[in-house]
Parts: sequence; C-alpha cells; structure tokens
Amino acid sequence: MRYGAIDIGSNAVRLLIAEVNPETKPVQFKKEALIRVPLRLGDDAFIQHQISKPKFDNMVITMQAFRNLIDVYRVSDYMASATSAMREADNGLAIVQACKEVGVDIQIIDGGKEAKIIYNSHLQDKMDVNKVYLYIDVGGGSTEISLFANGKLIASKSFNLGTSRILDNQDNPETWEDMKQWIKEYARRYKHIYGIGTGGNINKLSRIANEKADKPMSYAKLRAIYQHLNSFSLKDRIQVLGLKQDRADVIIPAAEIFLTIMKVGRLKNIVAPRVGLVDGIVQTLIDNNLEK
Repeated sequence: MRYGAIDIGSNAVRLLIAEVNPETKPVQFKKEALIRVPLRLGDDAFIQHQISKPKFDNMVITMQAFRNLIDVYRVSDYMASATSAMREADNGLAIVQACKEVGVDIQIIDGGKEAKIIYNSHLQDKMDVNKVYLYIDVGGGSTEISLFANGKLIASKSFNLGTSRILDNQDNPETWEDMKQWIKEYARRYKHIYGIGTGGNINKLSRIANEKADKPMSYAKLRAIYQHLNSFSLKDRIQVLGLKQDRADVIIPAAEIFLTIMKVGRLKNIVAPRVGLVDGIVQTLIDNNLEK
C-alpha cells in the first residue's frame, strides 16, 4: 500500500511517496520517493500578494508531474496541503482550481492545522514526558511554535515570520516582538525547556554540525555555524561550501529565527528529528484510513 503527500510551501513544493505496512503495530511507513521542486511561490505572494503567471504555470506543470508519479506508483490515497504563500496569494484559489483540472486536489491550510499535521509525524516519540519542549517549525512564510509539557500540548501559535518573507523584507518588527513576548510568557513558567526543530533549514544546520537526527545541538554550536555561514557571500556558500542554490540564501534567516527563539526561551538545546509536513500528511492518511 502506498500513500502520497504533497507539501506546497513558500520555498519549495514536495512530493513524498511512502510505502505503508498495515501489519505493524503501530502502522509504519518508509519513504519510497521524495521529489522537491524549488518554485519559490513566496517571492510573489509576500510582495505582490499574487502568484505571477510563470510561477502559476510552473505550479500546474509540477502538479501534473506529481499526478503522473502518483499514478505510476499506484498510490491508493494522497493529500496535498498548501501553506503560507498560497494563503496570502489573492489568486490562490485560482491555482487550486487549475491544479484540480490536472487531477490534484489541494487544501489551503492555516498555520494551526499545519502545526498539527507536522506534530502528527510522531514527534511525541522524541519527547520525554518529564521534560518541557518548544516545538519550532520554520518555513518560508511562517513559523509555528508549540509548547509541550508532560507530554501534552499547552499552547501553540503561528507567526508570519519565515525565510522568504525575511529575504524579501516583508517581515516587520512588530511580528518579531509578538513572537518574543509569546515565548517569554510561556517560557517563564518552566525552569528547563528543550527545543525540537523541523524544516529543511534546521535539518541542514544539524547535518553541518555533523549531528545525528536525534542528537541535540546547543545554542553556542548553532550560533557558531550561523556565524561561519554568514561570513561567506551567497555565491561562496554555493561554490565553496557546496550548498544548493535554493538553500544557500534561506538558511541564514532560518538560523536567525531559531537562534532568537532559543535565546528568548532559554532553550537548553535543540534537536532536529528530520521530519516535516509530508511525514505528518502520510501519518494523517494512515490515521484517517484506519478509522474507516
């Protein structure tokens, strides 16, 4: 049995095809194919609040290709979720309709639902019920933050602060301050807080630190990596450090967001379990089909 998960983000669009083993308890899956296309929808959405025609067309072409792959892999069920860029684009619904005509149904989800889907990727398995965690997902257009204590969700909020938004100078001081105040409000209630970070950038930062997916990274280590990366020009991050072109720019503002949250929340460290929205979508499909 195979499920498909499509994540339409502000920086990139992803398709995960997962093979599901319904015989295991709990039901498990393994990644069979993962395709990432750097469409950068946020560059249009956050400045002009409109997806340009070239990106509109590329989006439809990409969804047609994903539909073909879904058919070739004989996927039995799939889900496509669009996040911040599509939320803010005035022609987001027109794109949804155009993609529906090539066989892909897209849901535009809010930040709260986005956070719930990602958390559904069994992030709780990484948590010690005796510890307090700040779960942080940094995307191109938004940052979702959730606080967990004793294995339960205490509070969650989405902020219009993301890597593409910062690069396009579409972030504002008020949003940064709102995020800091929200973190302070909850962080002061607990003595020790640990971080869990998701998204392509924290995954890459963790790999640069030569850390395994389950090994924590300290604030000092993350700050040192950030300073090292920031000492290079964008061109040299690509040519000298070997970063992909669509990662070399966004990794800097992503690190700034994570460092800000760690400092304000007094986080002991952060771990990057290397799961994301597509993993949560597959788990959501598993749960939905088990109910049926």
